[in-house]
Amino acid sequence: MNETIDQLLAGPPAGVSEGVLVDWIARLEEVKCVAEAVQAEASVRLEELARERQAAVGVPVRKRGEGVASQVALARRVSPARGAKLLGLAKILVSEMPHTFALMKAGRFSQWQATIVARETACLSLEDRRVIDYELCSSGADGETPKAVSMGLKELENAAKKLAIGLDQASVVNRAANAERDRRVSLRPAPDTMTWLGGLLPVKDGVAVYAALDQAAKAAQAAGDGRTRGQVMADTLVNRVTGRETTDARPRIEVKVVMSADALTNEGDQPAFVEGYGPVPATWVREALADADVFVRRLFTDPVGRLVAMESRSRKAPDGLAEFITTRDGGICRTVGCDAPIRNIDHVERHADGGKATAQNLQGLCERCNQAKEAIGWQARPGPDGSIITITPTGHTYVSPPPDTWGQQHPPRRLSRAEFMLRDVLLDYDLAA
Repeated sequence: MNETIDQLLAGPPAGVSEGVLVDWIARLEEVKCVAEAVQAEASVRLEELARERQAAVGVPVRKRGEGVASQVALARRVSPARGAKLLGLAKILVSEMPHTFALMKAGRFSQWQATIVARETACLSLEDRRVIDYELCSSGADGETPKAVSMGLKELENAAKKLAIGLDQASVVNRAANAERDRRVSLRPAPDTMTWLGGLLPVKDGVAVYAALDQAAKAAQAAGDGRTRGQVMADTLVNRVTGRETTDARPRIEVKVVMSADALTNEGDQPAFVEGYGPVPATWVREALADADVFVRRLFTDPVGRLVAMESRSRKAPDGLAEFITTRDGGICRTVGCDAPIRNIDHVERHADGGKATAQNLQGLCERCNQAKEAIGWQARPGPDGSIITITPTGHTYVSPPPDTWGQQHPPRRLSRAEFMLRDVLLDYDLAA
């Protein structure tokens, strides 16, 4: 295929064969790989220029480069944490893994494939990392196809691991020992008022937890329990962690639910909001939480769906105002594209610049975003509608819309058949808005 980028992005013409369509898909995949490589290159150059600019105004060496990862994240429409990982990967590819990077620029290796090789060689010295880069991703003296190109993702991971162990087994062992410090538990929403609860644990602990739950499920089913194996395991996990099975003195666990008074009294159907999860039907709240074993704190909105604002004259937001901001912002960092939980309540307009500790001038941020906005050249101001306007050192502007989590929701109006037909006519004449 010799089509230009514009032709490829316009899509295949009508009437082409199946074979041509497969070629089109493959060519677009190559374009994606090349684009990711060029993005990596541009990210590295952006950091170099930012460091030069910061050095020129006297920023300490240890603080140079701050805020660049957040700029990458905003430009690529991902979270700041993801932006930091992409920038880190870019620097490794450009400076330490030339063969892997060349495969990307040739359209033969994806960003995720490169990430696997970089991740599995992270504990090695630069020399050993370059050995693996050459072994897996170089064409060799005969110009043969690099080994990594034909490998599946798991096969690629295992190949990189084997080579790493062969080159420096001690470093791999030390890395595994240090990984235990990263153990954690996470929670994320799932469809239909469910959640995914996950834990990153040392292998012995993870296997032990799963084995205990599996044993409980087998015992329950042997006793004639009608629940499925998965249901027993899930119920056992909840019961043992919350202490429901072992004591009457249950720990006080708070679930924060925001809903209108109408929704609480069965007179309204406006969605409620469970902090840490998201929107839920009001009916579900009334039924599921009525007899819950947790303390439910209900926060009410005014008739137009707004929480009552608060303010303080102190520089630091008091606990009540901080809790209000966290609830207003849905527990999620206000930075565009960031899904991290709120860890800091910070001024939008800096306190040093006259910003006050009011609900309008406070925002919930994760730790990374809170640090990034303090880098030289970053500016922010609250918008009159509750939005937050952020200007990066390059002059790019990003707007975080006002939280509408608690606003009154109106069900979408169903269009009549006549309206559908009229809309189609307007679309045909390019008159539709």
